[in-house]
Amino acid sequence: MIVLLLLLTQDLPRDDGYRGIWYMNQPSKDEHKYKYSGGFATYPQQHVPIAIYAKAVDRTFFVYGGSPRDRNTLLHMVSYFDHATSTVPRPAILLDKKTDDAHDNPVLSIDDAGHLWIFSNAHGTSRPSWIHRSVKPYDIGAFERVLETNFSYGQPWWIPEKGFFFLHTRYKEGRGLWWMTSPDGRTWSAPASLSHEELGHYQISGAEDGRIGTVFDVHPKPGGLNARTNLYYKETRDFGTSWTSHGDVLVHDYKKEGLLVYLKDLRFDEGKPVVLYLTSKGYEAGPKNGPRQWRTTRWTGTAWETREFTTSDHNYDHGSLYVEGGRWRVIATTEPGARPHATGGDVALWESPDRGATWSKVRVLTKGALNHAYPRRPLNAHPGFYALWADGDPLAPSASSLYFCDRDGKVFRFPDRIEGETARPVNDPASLER
Repeated sequence: MIVLLLLLTQDLPRDDGYRGIWYMNQPSKDEHKYKYSGGFATYPQQHVPIAIYAKAVDRTFFVYGGSPRDRNTLLHMVSYFDHATSTVPRPAILLDKKTDDAHDNPVLSIDDAGHLWIFSNAHGTSRPSWIHRSVKPYDIGAFERVLETNFSYGQPWWIPEKGFFFLHTRYKEGRGLWWMTSPDGRTWSAPASLSHEELGHYQISGAEDGRIGTVFDVHPKPGGLNARTNLYYKETRDFGTSWTSHGDVLVHDYKKEGLLVYLKDLRFDEGKPVVLYLTSKGYEAGPKNGPRQWRTTRWTGTAWETREFTTSDHNYDHGSLYVEGGRWRVIATTEPGARPHATGGDVALWESPDRGATWSKVRVLTKGALNHAYPRRPLNAHPGFYALWADGDPLAPSASSLYFCDRDGKVFRFPDRIEGETARPVNDPASLER
């Protein structure tokens, strides 16, 4: 067992408004500028959860990658939306990560007593990671630092009456998938390897009724992360004592089809996993690697069933999946937006009444001069706060605002500046056309 000691307690300073981090990765030296880029306050999909609805206080708590008003450096921010008053406070600044790399964005968990836990990621081993715990339940005013260590792509799941099940990535000869457990966030089991084939993996995960599932790709030799492919699935129902799959761990061999795989979300439908993802012919931005196909793959109870429902113009267009009985919804940046063939675009709401057999686009939620990116689903999402994302110019550094929408697709922008202690998000549609 690993026993961790409390390092410090601090009251958090407050910012005067909501601003996201701008980030780019891998300049492409063509008209598309970068492999991916834009307003990345809620990036990446491998960081989950970043928002959680807490029924006990009727608030949706969330973390995001923010930035100061005068420069683009990554601040780990924590705040909440109060459903009773429809207001947000001045967001709290947990720490300055001293980088502009949005891979270092934080993730959130809430324990049985209501304490908020923030896991501050690192991108590889060049910077440290931290775990912080709120001093008071359901409160963002002060946090104590529990641990300084190193992990990437953290996915902490709090399982009631058991504790943390922490899926994460460690960089050693690629990107290996690991997990640890803790009953209280202070005493942790030794890290255990989940998978490390070829040059490693990316994963997304989910938890429901004590079941923890993970779906992951592989980074093959040669090629690495820009050749990510295949679809694998594992789950544990006994807190990691054993792992099982539905048939073979390899769900679909996309490598044989020459397709890349970009994972988006994992949900459970009556206890059966459902994966949302996108396939592509290549990693570079632009139309030559289209069509980029949105797909769902679900376990029916006897077989994996894969269906297609729309296309996108960029590999890093993102969406979140909502399972509402037999009706599924997807909130995703499937629309080209102001900058076609760049990361994100405009956000659309899709619905399927028959578990992915047929889909319809209900409405497009945004329209403006900037691309919207990475709409993310809160854990236990409240109808009044159903997805969280940010905008930005994917072709050049820009300011970035944050947004959320309700279940019906009504969009609200977080205030750029708060004069008092709290403010109401803006819901005037004209304000979105900036």
